[in-house]
Amino acid sequence: MLDVFFTFDVEVWCDGWEGIDVRFPDAFHRYIYGSTSRGNYGLPYQLRQLSEHGLTGVFFVEPLFSTRFGLDPLAEIIGLIQEHGHEIQLHLHTEWVDESRHPLLANIKGKKQFLRYFSLEEQIILIQAGATLITRAGGPHSVEAFRAGSFGFNRDTLRALAVSGIPFDSSYNVSLYGPDSGISPKIPLVEPMECHGVHEYPMTVFRDGTSLLRHAQITACSYWEMEGLLWQALESRRNAFVILSHNFELLNRRMNRPDDIVVARFRKLCSFLDRHRDCFRVRGFHGLSPTEVLSQPLPLTSPIWKTGVRMLEQGLRWGFG
Repeated sequence: MLDVFFTFDVEVWCDGWEGIDVRFPDAFHRYIYGSTSRGNYGLPYQLRQLSEHGLTGVFFVEPLFSTRFGLDPLAEIIGLIQEHGHEIQLHLHTEWVDESRHPLLANIKGKKQFLRYFSLEEQIILIQAGATLITRAGGPHSVEAFRAGSFGFNRDTLRALAVSGIPFDSSYNVSLYGPDSGISPKIPLVEPMECHGVHEYPMTVFRDGTSLLRHAQITACSYWEMEGLLWQALESRRNAFVILSHNFELLNRRMNRPDDIVVARFRKLCSFLDRHRDCFRVRGFHGLSPTEVLSQPLPLTSPIWKTGVRMLEQGLRWGFG
C-alpha cells in the first residue's frame, strides 16, 4: 500500500500589485471559483470531484493575503474546504508581507519572494501568524503540515516549524530549489526524512524520457505519466507519493475557460485512485505515523513515448491559449 498525498496550494493573486484593492474582488472570484461561460472550474469543482471519488485532499491554504483584505475571504475558502471534509494545512507566499495593513514584521520594505530570504526569527513570526489566521478564519486550531510558497524554504524553515509545533513539511522539491535549501545537499531527497524535528515529505519527482527532472503536478504531467509513476512507486515499495495542484489549475492561462486537457487529467486521476484504493491510500497528514527510509532511492523514471504524449498535449494546450 502506497500513501498518496493529493495536495493543492490554494492561492489568490491580483495579477500585479498596482490597484490591488480594486482588483481583488474579481481576482478572488476568478481564482477561487473559476467562473467560465461553461461553468465553474475552481476550488469547489475540485472539492466535489475528490468527494465523489471518496478521496481525501490536502489543501495548503495561503492566508497572508487576508492581512490586506480581511478575514472574510479566507473564511470563505476554509468553509468551502470544510464543507467537503478535506484537510486544511498552511501555505505561505511572502510576497504579501509588505502588503499587510498592519505590519507583520518590522522594517520590511519591498517584496521578498521566498520564505528562505527571512531570518529564523522572522520565519517563526510569519509561520505562527499564518497558522493563527487559519484558526481565526474558522480553520483547525492547529495545522499539522506546511508548504513554503514556490518551494522557497531552507533549514531555518524546518527549525521554525519545530518551534511552532508543526510536525510535517512538504516544501522540498529537488527539481525546483530543493538542492539550494540546505536539506540533503548531496543526495536528492525523494522519500520522507526527519530533519530538525520535522518530517519532510518531498514532492514526488521523476526523470522523463529526455532525462529532465519534473515534479508530479497536474499541469506538468500527462495522465499516462502519472499513472505509470504511481504503479512504479508502488512496485518499488516507495513510502509516499506527493502530487501537486492549485485551485486555479483547471483553467486556461487566460483564466476565461476550462483547460479541457487538464480537466480530463484530473478526472481520470481521481477515477484511477478510486478504482485502485486497495493499492493506493489517498490520505492527509492528520494521524500520520511518519515512515522514513534508510537511504534515498533514485527519482522515478518515465519512458520517452509518455514524454512525447505529454509534449503533444502541452502543445495543444498552449495553442488554444
